[in-house]
Amino acid sequence: MSTVLEAIKPIEEYLVLTDEEIATRIEAAREELGSRVVILGHHYQRDDVIRHADLHGDSYQLSVLASQTNAEFIVFCGVHFMAESADILGKPNQQVILPDLGAGCSMADMASVDQVEDAWDQLAEIGIIGGSRRVAPITYMNSSAEIKAFCGRNDGVVCTSSNATKLFGQYLKEYDKMFFFPDQHLGRNTGAKFGIGLDEMVVWNPKEELGGNTAEELDNARLILWRGHCSVHGRFKEWHVDKIREDVPGVKVLVHPECTYEVVQKSDLNGSTSYIIKTVEAAEPGSKWAIGTEVNLVTRLAKRCPDKEIHLLAPDLCMCATMYRISPQSLCWAMENLVNGEVVNEIKVRGVTKEESLIALERMISMSGD
Repeated sequence: MSTVLEAIKPIEEYLVLTDEEIATRIEAAREELGSRVVILGHHYQRDDVIRHADLHGDSYQLSVLASQTNAEFIVFCGVHFMAESADILGKPNQQVILPDLGAGCSMADMASVDQVEDAWDQLAEIGIIGGSRRVAPITYMNSSAEIKAFCGRNDGVVCTSSNATKLFGQYLKEYDKMFFFPDQHLGRNTGAKFGIGLDEMVVWNPKEELGGNTAEELDNARLILWRGHCSVHGRFKEWHVDKIREDVPGVKVLVHPECTYEVVQKSDLNGSTSYIIKTVEAAEPGSKWAIGTEVNLVTRLAKRCPDKEIHLLAPDLCMCATMYRISPQSLCWAMENLVNGEVVNEIKVRGVTKEESLIALERMISMSGD
């Protein structure tokens, strides 16, 4: 079906349309654009947006899948760092669009490249970096392109929650220390799998000299963890695990490694979003699960697996508020602009930042086999 649209109105005018009108117009725009566009929907995205997505998945997985299409336009229903990764990994002719520029990531924002470079310089000044010892910078995928580029030019790497253990294992063979950012919990939980004690880990607070540590503490540490965290997964507490075990006898607790060390230690299993999905889908019918991750994923998983009893680990709503900024209204606005030949909210990583980010990502791919 071919549609002739009026000139695009201000996005505010989309807010008064009914849900049905918005959904119809998104699909009409998609039909008009055809294979020129691919819509990506992250697992944490709300249902009224995910219904329009061509591809569902984690941020890195979606970026790779989009790069393998011939689409001119990648509309990423996720957050800012995800759209950056899609641009870094995408083809030269592909343009990446984030329907709402307000969709950021609080964790990624906890580590700026200026702060990380300052921390690196401080470590060099006290002799932690340089000389005979080797320190590897490792950044979680949930970070800015500038942070990924920093790792690229300093022999570091990017990791995901799926491959963090594999990459840690390889770096621990060659390096004396690792500096991990921006999520302290994923770093701590991964380091613990290799027998690194909590007394061999320090937290770097970017607002304090030497990150709030002494030179001796930094010298003795095998793992330096940036003081960052996920606002969703950080809400799960030890008492949530105790309470669900009391309320639901026989329940298995499955959490994301962005949760605190204490919560992960009390859980039965922990792993990435894809691991959580695969584990629950493969579980025995009638099994009971309490899942510690974003609520939209848990709710969707419960609908997909009606033969299992699935609970959200916390009693309150654990929603990614910034992800929620992507709405059907903003998606419709972006799509109709594309129909009219206008690319709005393009996310572009340029020059050296793109080149060095790609180095860190390609290093991850070669080391992990992803």
